[in-house]
Amino acid sequence: MLLSSSTPKFRVAICGAGIGGLVLAITIGKFARRDIYIDLYEAHDAITTTGAGISVSRRTAEVMVELGLYEKFPHTSSSYDLRLRKSNAPNGGFDVFRTFRQGSNMHRKDLLDIFKQSIPSSCTIHFNKRLTKYEKQSPGPFILYFADDSTSTADVLVGADGIRSSVRKTFFEAIGPDTVDPSKIRHYSHPSWTGTLVYRSIFPAEKLSKLDPSNVALKNFIIFCGKGKHMVSYPVSQGTQINVAAYASDEQKAGTPFEGHWVSDVSLEEVEEAYQDFEPDAKLLLNCFEKPSRWALHVVNELPLFTCDRVALIGDAAHAMTPYCGAGAGQAIEDAFVLGRLLAHPLITLDNVPVALKAYQDVRLPFAQFVARESERTGKLFDFHAPGYYDGTDRGNEREEMEILKEKIVDQWDWESKGEGGAVAEWEKAERQLREGSYNVGYELILS
Repeated sequence: MLLSSSTPKFRVAICGAGIGGLVLAITIGKFARRDIYIDLYEAHDAITTTGAGISVSRRTAEVMVELGLYEKFPHTSSSYDLRLRKSNAPNGGFDVFRTFRQGSNMHRKDLLDIFKQSIPSSCTIHFNKRLTKYEKQSPGPFILYFADDSTSTADVLVGADGIRSSVRKTFFEAIGPDTVDPSKIRHYSHPSWTGTLVYRSIFPAEKLSKLDPSNVALKNFIIFCGKGKHMVSYPVSQGTQINVAAYASDEQKAGTPFEGHWVSDVSLEEVEEAYQDFEPDAKLLLNCFEKPSRWALHVVNELPLFTCDRVALIGDAAHAMTPYCGAGAGQAIEDAFVLGRLLAHPLITLDNVPVALKAYQDVRLPFAQFVARESERTGKLFDFHAPGYYDGTDRGNEREEMEILKEKIVDQWDWESKGEGGAVAEWEKAERQLREGSYNVGYELILS
């Protein structure tokens, strides 16, 4: 479909065609129609994804409803059976608790396929375009520089380019010393290793069923917990596949440089060696691994801001977090929805785009960083490393200590109810501020 011949209000460049970048393009396209042109730059030659399973929470589902995409989701269940087990017991572990959680799990590729089918006609996708840096012309647009030596321009730039974001790196390197302490630029622009290694695999559920038809992982979301390590397993693709992520943490290495490739193929023996003290059901899962990979888990350190001038960061580029709340992709979707609605707002023109970006930052930065902190705390609870809680040592009252741990974990999982109540409520708050004129001042005054 051809674009309207009318002049757009401005042109937005989105670097990164992952979950956040796609949802941003969809949101702008839906609510601005052809008033805003979108250039979506993807570093690879196709829209692909890393990882396998993804959690679709109530908050995420709410955004999908607003975008008209919810009916395209595979609605096998709106809740799932979750079991958390003490598993560092070679002769057999036990359930710490069992509960039903609202939401569902799906294959990440299936989610991307839904988004790819919904890309608006106002969006042009450019493949094999890896941004290396950008420059601001004053006055004028941004100049974007790509690894293939090509350049482009944009009025508004959004970094959705992941944890190793080139937009974030240039963003902080170019920012003034009156805004950010120069000694912390590297801390903000570079990711940090958590000290955790993650072993991942996805395999046919039939493979596990043939070995053990009654294995607890065939139908349930299971968290197998042990000292300094845990495993997460759940069915995806309508139960035909099992997704497993096994975490091994060394807190002494957190914040140190990781030597080697962040992601690498490993032998099954390496995976099994790390969990030799786990219960039989867990070890059988590992035995089913196909093409296991090892990931060095990195995060983005808490940033003081997500926006400056006409540049914004979303998703992992802004707040790459640990996966222990299953919230990273959902938070990227919320970022994209709120930012897209604000950019598409009738009151927003090129001149006051920084106003929209500041409103986005005000509602999204606090909550996204709150979720990142809650996720980190939850991981420590799974690994029996949380100060003041069960640490894996049986002092004669193990069951009582596990009950206290259970209550804390349940409380951690209630992160969804915090904040403004969801991305739609966050958008409504920002929109009210725009309409009431609370941002109807110069951007320099806003920052002061």
